[in-house]
Amino acid sequence: MRKNIVAGNWKMNNDLKATKKLVKQIKKSIKKAELNNTRVIVAPTYVNLATAVKRVKKSKIEVAAQNMHQASNGAFTGEISASMLKGVGVKIVILGHSERRAYFGETDALLAEKVNVALSNKLEVIFCFGEELADRKAGKEESVVESQIKNALFHLGADAFKNIVLAYEPVWAIGTGETASPEQAQDMHAFIRKTLADKYGNVVANNVSILYGGSVKPANAKEIFSKADVDGGLIGGAALKAEDFYAIVTAF
Repeated sequence: MRKNIVAGNWKMNNDLKATKKLVKQIKKSIKKAELNNTRVIVAPTYVNLATAVKRVKKSKIEVAAQNMHQASNGAFTGEISASMLKGVGVKIVILGHSERRAYFGETDALLAEKVNVALSNKLEVIFCFGEELADRKAGKEESVVESQIKNALFHLGADAFKNIVLAYEPVWAIGTGETASPEQAQDMHAFIRKTLADKYGNVVANNVSILYGGSVKPANAKEIFSKADVDGGLIGGAALKAEDFYAIVTAF
């Protein structure tokens, strides 16, 4: 049975003091919550990962990294390897986020390499993908999403998907003034699951959690999460306020 997941991507926000405070608030708020088969994940910036890992011990919270370099070591100034993440207790990494693709030029080929390295180091992967506004307006959303998934993941064996969570980000619905409806989210998630099923079969497809990353907030989380193929959210801005994040976590 696949898990529901609410993952908060903090992006380049929160210094050490703010990280400690937010982790403490989230811990306190969900301590007695009925999580209903829901995993709770937070993804602070690199420099605060070790602190976050220590602070979530004996709690229901897991910690993820926001990115990872594909090399094991070397002259890659400013980068972080899989073994470094594991060394501070991180067991999950987000790869392929739309901002990494847009601002840092990450390609499907590079992401396929990163996924390989993460999995070989026994890191769970939250793999992100999604179409731009121009793709949606041109009616190319399904072909773009299918291409991103196939190019980065379809070289893997079926067993690999036990350690992969998918996160669909409709880039056109984030900070553009456009709005994605819960029905649009469900339609795309169903398409993603069918794409997996066509390659790996229904068992694999039905056991992979697919998260929605299109501006989930307390006001819309319950309706979005009620859709059959939406297994949670990759949360941006709303993850930076403990009360909002808690409301999303308990929307299931």
